[in-house]
Amino acid sequence: MKLQDMILVSVDDHIVEPGDMYVNNLPKEWHDRAPRMGKDANGADYWIFDGKRAGAIGLNAVAGRTKEEYGCEPASFDQMRPGSYNIDARIDDMNVNGILSSINFPSVVGFDGSRFMQFDDPAVGLRMLQAYNDWHIDEWCGKHPGRNIPVAIVPFWNPEEAAREIERTAKKGVRTITMCDNPTIHGLPSIHNECYKPMWKALADHNVVVSNHIGSGTPAPHASDETPIEAWITTMPIAIANSAADWLNLKAVRDYDLKVCLSEGGIGWIPYFLERSDFSHQQHRAWTHSDFGGKLPSEVFREHFMTCFIDDAFGLKNIDAIGEDMIAYECDYPHSDCLWPEAPERLFETIKHLSDTQIDKISHRNALRFFDYDAIGILGGRENCTVGALRALAQHVDTTERSYGGPAPLSAGESRRPVTSGDILRMFGSVTAADGELEKA
Repeated sequence: MKLQDMILVSVDDHIVEPGDMYVNNLPKEWHDRAPRMGKDANGADYWIFDGKRAGAIGLNAVAGRTKEEYGCEPASFDQMRPGSYNIDARIDDMNVNGILSSINFPSVVGFDGSRFMQFDDPAVGLRMLQAYNDWHIDEWCGKHPGRNIPVAIVPFWNPEEAAREIERTAKKGVRTITMCDNPTIHGLPSIHNECYKPMWKALADHNVVVSNHIGSGTPAPHASDETPIEAWITTMPIAIANSAADWLNLKAVRDYDLKVCLSEGGIGWIPYFLERSDFSHQQHRAWTHSDFGGKLPSEVFREHFMTCFIDDAFGLKNIDAIGEDMIAYECDYPHSDCLWPEAPERLFETIKHLSDTQIDKISHRNALRFFDYDAIGILGGRENCTVGALRALAQHVDTTERSYGGPAPLSAGESRRPVTSGDILRMFGSVTAADGELEKA
């Protein structure tokens, strides 16, 4: 297979929510309660949710920046590519990157939508959550059919309401939900509690996938304030292994035939995880009373889980130990791990040793099957969906790296030390210190 003949589907990208998100999706009587945007004295754009400032909007939206500025979080829309927040520009950036379809996770409301559970009035929080979903489905995904796979936020803190929202949004075309992989961090019952049965049933009834994104629950702790930040960046995706083990041991996965996608977790660690799961079950089941329905944990994992990668040459050399039917591609636009606009080139280098059938599975077929989404049919056939066909539509797109104002230049004799976890935590702390403040305007 040639690079230009590949079809790419990304199961993990992100949206920086635009300021007009709530304009068309709430009746007039709700407008005065709707989240809205403000701009502070320093020129930073920010959201107000339930009278509280929601911190930074950029959340690592650095695609197209010079790499020296990756640590500087965009504070306003004019400091990031329009593709981060504008759907037409996003399609342009998808075309130039050869991406046919994408799943776009939320940002300002949390990857799992948990900001909506922080409303003082739960009924208002639920209504704003529903309006967010309507905007995402009807405007973000609906304007360019086939290009974005709709994902819904659900009020997992209220499983009965979550079940109703799954049913409502599934009828509007949603193929997956995003939720906290470990609700106990919010003071809620664990996923093993029977209270979630209505939600599990709704997911099964409508064939909707659970997408568990790293950072939505199970923590990826920083070793210390003095630890170089690259240590945390290196291990952050692998932290999803804790969530994977918890969900693998969730009886509801088998009882309801659930489908679970581990978003942004990589694949190179999967072979040992599966080996260790089987070994642990063999050695300890006599006293732990674990139950995988007479199957090995690795068999259950391969039947119910999808994994994905951005750049994982080791994993792609060992797909026989993972399972070629449970690997999908992700782009992660516009975050700092994103390889835009050269994702096809980087991907092709790591999969060109595979057969055409295996390349098709990993690049798009596994994702479209798992999420039950016919993007190729919607777009009129394979000839319209390849990297080459999409890039032909994007010849007008400027991909030149830009500076938006990065670290101050070094003074004479000054040398830079490694950025630490403490530096980043303090940066985010200063950005989010305004959380909880009432809008002054």
